[in-house]
Amino acid sequence: MVWEYLGYFASALLVASLMMEDVTKLRWFNLAGCICFTLYGLAISAWPVAFTNGLLSFVNIYHLIKLAKKNSATADIKADS
Repeated sequence: MVWEYLGYFASALLVASLMMEDVTKLRWFNLAGCICFTLYGLAISAWPVAFTNGLLSFVNIYHLIKLAKKNSATADIKADS
């Protein structure tokens, strides 16, 4: 029963992520939800849930790194102006 709450929490994080206007916040909330769903999937031996959300966690990390580099480059350009 405790694991079920983790699944609900993960669902809430994913829904919240899709309500974000800021893409960076969206990615962070989505990453947190994916990590929770990965743990949930592992806990209940739902391998497709764990695998898919584990993979999506890496996708979110990739995009967060890409956004950070873009923001850094934008800050550098503004500093040079």
